[in-house]
Amino acid sequence: MATEVKRLITPEIFSTLKDIVGEAYILSDTENLTIYGKDTTEQLLFLPEVVLKPGTTAEVAAIMKVCNTYLIPVTPRAAGTGVTGGALPHKGGVVLSIERLNKIIDIDERNLQVTTEPGVITEVLQNAVKEKGLFYPPDPSSKGSCFIGGNIGENSGGPKAVKYGVVKDYVLNLEVVLPTGEVIWTGANVLKNSTAYNLTQLMVGSEGTLGIITKAVLKLIPHPKHDLLMLVPFPTIDKATEAVSAIFRAGFTPSVLEFMEIGALKLASKLVETHAVPVNDGIEAHLLIEVDGNNMDVLMSDAEAICELLSGYDAGEVFFADDSNQKEELWKLRRRAAEAVRANGYMIEEDTVVPRAELPKLIRGVKELGKKYDFDAVCYGHAGDGNIHVRIKKEGSENSYGNEAMVEPLRALFALVHSLGGTISAEHGIGLIQKGFLDIVFHEAAIRIMKDVKKAFDPNNILNPGKIFDLT
Repeated sequence: MATEVKRLITPEIFSTLKDIVGEAYILSDTENLTIYGKDTTEQLLFLPEVVLKPGTTAEVAAIMKVCNTYLIPVTPRAAGTGVTGGALPHKGGVVLSIERLNKIIDIDERNLQVTTEPGVITEVLQNAVKEKGLFYPPDPSSKGSCFIGGNIGENSGGPKAVKYGVVKDYVLNLEVVLPTGEVIWTGANVLKNSTAYNLTQLMVGSEGTLGIITKAVLKLIPHPKHDLLMLVPFPTIDKATEAVSAIFRAGFTPSVLEFMEIGALKLASKLVETHAVPVNDGIEAHLLIEVDGNNMDVLMSDAEAICELLSGYDAGEVFFADDSNQKEELWKLRRRAAEAVRANGYMIEEDTVVPRAELPKLIRGVKELGKKYDFDAVCYGHAGDGNIHVRIKKEGSENSYGNEAMVEPLRALFALVHSLGGTISAEHGIGLIQKGFLDIVFHEAAIRIMKDVKKAFDPNNILNPGKIFDLT
């Protein structure tokens, strides 16, 4: 799906924008417009009119002043790894890429904080602080390519969220350029703050609709010294998902508790060309479980106790990763699951989340909906916090966006999730493709309040317009 460029930028405006960022950082050729007109959302393409790559907060502010004056839509873009269309410029106008804002400004070891620009790759930041014995836990599957700014915009999580929390739990303060071009700091570099409204947390997860983050102050913690990783097979999906809640009820808090049904594991195994994990008949699902901490004896004791507990749920032979290479092989399988299922035609991804005790009902319900609406579904994800990614393959439906055939089945899926006490997105956001389903989980008064917040920040509706909801 593609659109024509919407001509909103006159030669005079183009010249003004070029003066702000420099000729090397304003792009308008078809090749670059195509690159920046898509992300990893389905098969969607929306061409902007220009791409701008500012290198400073002042340049971002100047761009926003111009665009606000001339009512030109601006779509902020991080690394383009999103899957809900949050970085797609479907209104045309400007794509504002933060890729040049890529410096780690300061690692404050005394206060366990890091100040960073938003274009820093998540894994780069993690490695930089790890060298100093520190830990930034949020680690989405795309951590080797996604940007910190995009993670903040989506309130990303990842496998470690079950023990350590998501991005919102680590953001202390943000420098933000408002749609008007004004620059603010949202809070203070402190661990507690009860000073008026919490603008910092309002920005987290706002998907680039309220302001453009140009600096972030993030909390760090000491890095755990040891970890143990194991892969546990189960004969049925029900047994695997029932075991998830049982682990926590028994008093354990793993640092990772991931679920992969056998279809996802088989596809990922082919993609990474590994035979490290035997894929046996009679197995429907696996749990990937990690425990971490500073005392190896305690970790070994916990791992053994968890294995004993899981034997009561018909768990098969546990595969322990004995060294760093085996751990890396297991993590490759999990982190590349999305890529593997997508490559095999499962193009539509939903980011469901329910209370973890309801996981058996969720996945059983997904399979029943697949039979009713004639689609195949593969499930995997962060079972420890109830967050399951549902990948759908339906004949003739590469996209859910703009596809009438997918409206009823997706509404049925989200109604199921809501009935189980869950909601329609845990870490991917709403963006462009989920906005038509907000009414399932929010009262109209709540949606009205959110729209009013958007209007207060962005009265001309130029910043990532049409994401999360449409303004009338």
